[in-house]
Amino acid sequence: MDHWFQQELQLIEEKGLKRKLRSFSTGNESEVMMNGKKFLLFSSNNYLGLATDSRVKKKASGGIKKYGTGTGGSRLTTGNFVIHEQLESEIAVLKETEAAIVFSSGFLANIGVISSVMKEGDIIFSDAWNHASIIDGCRLSKANTIVYEHADMEDLERKLKQSHGNGKKLIVTDGVFSMDGDIAPLPEIVALAKEYNANIMVDDAHATGVLGNEGRGTADYFGLKDEIDFIVGTLSKAIGAEGGFVATSSLAKQYLLNTARSFIFQTGLSPSAIEAAREGILIIQNEPERRIQLLNNAQYLRLKLGEYGFVIGQGDTPIISLLVGNSHKAMQFSEKLMDEGIFIPAIRPPTVPKGSSRLRITVMATHTMEQLDMVINKIKKIGKEICLV
Repeated sequence: MDHWFQQELQLIEEKGLKRKLRSFSTGNESEVMMNGKKFLLFSSNNYLGLATDSRVKKKASGGIKKYGTGTGGSRLTTGNFVIHEQLESEIAVLKETEAAIVFSSGFLANIGVISSVMKEGDIIFSDAWNHASIIDGCRLSKANTIVYEHADMEDLERKLKQSHGNGKKLIVTDGVFSMDGDIAPLPEIVALAKEYNANIMVDDAHATGVLGNEGRGTADYFGLKDEIDFIVGTLSKAIGAEGGFVATSSLAKQYLLNTARSFIFQTGLSPSAIEAAREGILIIQNEPERRIQLLNNAQYLRLKLGEYGFVIGQGDTPIISLLVGNSHKAMQFSEKLMDEGIFIPAIRPPTVPKGSSRLRITVMATHTMEQLDMVINKIKKIGKEICLV
């Protein structure tokens, strides 16, 4: 098949869409070593800097010392340690739900909920910009999936009105959308769900630790914590560890434990990841200044780039989308920034729609004002060079 692979890769490269891995020799701090060169990092989801926090690393090491490096099996056989259940209780407290269940990744959590809860004859209403893991979960479920235009509540209501049948209805949305950083219109979604007897699932991957009181997420940000049936999240972004979770009712947890294939057949998360996540959650709850600094950094960067004339996605999150349009120009912009010692990747189709390639800038609480000003000045300089502004 090598000949076929070569032809396909050539087509991908001709479209300016070929991807490659880059090697980091340091952790995701504001300044990193990559391929032997120093860069300012503006692409990490380590929003609060906890993935490299000394306390989190110490707890992870303690987990290995006590329990070993792995769990030895699925959680329904040998892989369920007491710390897994402690973490689930702590997530439930953070999210203010009855219960939570931990998966080995956020991707597996999304697939697990959707494919086990929704069946043939049910209807899923999915935002057009939802994460790939949600899309895959919808496909696996065999339910009828209806995609509504991104954050378009008129389109969602129209499609809810047109749907018929006695099956379950589930509205699924990202809380914070990963490419533009905009927040789902959750109050309107809740109102429509009540009117049309639908349940709600929110993927809170980019909101947990970032939005709401104590970083509780999107539902808390809007004061709607009791209105969401399934809150899916990740431990690998603001929390600074690895894994995923679903915060939900006690009955729903028991159902997922018994039916979600991506839980039943997964190896339990390693002790180091569990203990790191527990410490990350504790720090998030006790140090709100980290979250405040993160959002202040994002607001400053978004404001300054917008003032210069760049097309910047609006929002209140640390994900800042700088629209370029053409995929080749987006790659050129990213490569020129790398020449200046700044790493901001270009996001191109199929991750985003054709003609909407962009730089996806992510800010961390650990970025200094000097680093923010430096990236602003370099973006301005290169944006002018390539005639983007």
